[in-house]
Amino acid sequence: MKAIHITKSGGPEVLQLQETPKPTPEKNQVLIKVKAAGVNRSDVITRKNTATYGKDSPQTLIPGLEVSGVIEEIGAEVKNKKVGDKVCALIADGGYAEYVAVESSHCLPIPKGISLEDAAAIPETVFTVWFNVFMLGKLQPVEKLLIHGGTSGIGTMGLQMAKAWDCETYTTAGSEEKTNFLKKMGVDKVINYTTEAFEEVWKGEKIDVILDMVGGDYTQKNLEILNKKGRLVYINGMKSMEVNLNLRTIMAKNLTLTGSFLKPQTVEVKTQIAQEAEKNIWPMFDSKEIHPIIYKKFPLAEAADAHRLMESSEHIGKILLIM
Repeated sequence: MKAIHITKSGGPEVLQLQETPKPTPEKNQVLIKVKAAGVNRSDVITRKNTATYGKDSPQTLIPGLEVSGVIEEIGAEVKNKKVGDKVCALIADGGYAEYVAVESSHCLPIPKGISLEDAAAIPETVFTVWFNVFMLGKLQPVEKLLIHGGTSGIGTMGLQMAKAWDCETYTTAGSEEKTNFLKKMGVDKVINYTTEAFEEVWKGEKIDVILDMVGGDYTQKNLEILNKKGRLVYINGMKSMEVNLNLRTIMAKNLTLTGSFLKPQTVEVKTQIAQEAEKNIWPMFDSKEIHPIIYKKFPLAEAADAHRLMESSEHIGKILLIM
């Protein structure tokens, strides 16, 4: 089969299309003939740091955390899936390929009304938001949610999910084009962070949950605008992983500061996320309350160009690779 390999740490040019052996599913896995794969910022981090993220398999480092496709083979102990099923799935790696072996419990049916190709944009965003905003952040209906970077894949999906959950939604974006898009998408309150300071504009809003991927000096600013018993959840620190904060703010308002990496979670945790997402979020796709926002699709061989677009942050929504 053909797959994109990270040949060494570096820029997008280190992504090379190569022939590689087709994987064989283990007893609890299925083999998916991939239709499309989602491109995520985690893939960029892996590409730049193969010494850390590829140390267990440096010769077979194929990025990709989510795919959609058709099940072609099932493991000996798989009971809940069959050959021919159309699915989308969360995976630890290996998505930039024509085939991938996946835990059967991490595969979900294609939501009604979503094409097999576009479904590749769903797993990583929905799993990330459900795990961090709903499981860790304990977001409840009618509460207020702020997601920084609203036009990211995580942002566009998470804000829709929260709106469908009957929450008031807040977000930040870096251009008028992006803020206008988010307003048209139905986000309640949007600001352009290049012209307004969110910590000043929303200092009286008493936001209940904040999902942040910026870090750095955003951390204390986030704490300042949280409601009593508010929850601040981190999934990245693109500005800086090193932060300064005032513990008095946390103690005075009884705040919770938490976060996670989704990729290294155990099979059991990912299975739980999948089950809860299918129960709570899949009906939102069926009722057309939410849908994936697709910005651009690239052929598999043009993965380097897809990464360049990801790093430019010009996109609104998801970037896909098509087999």
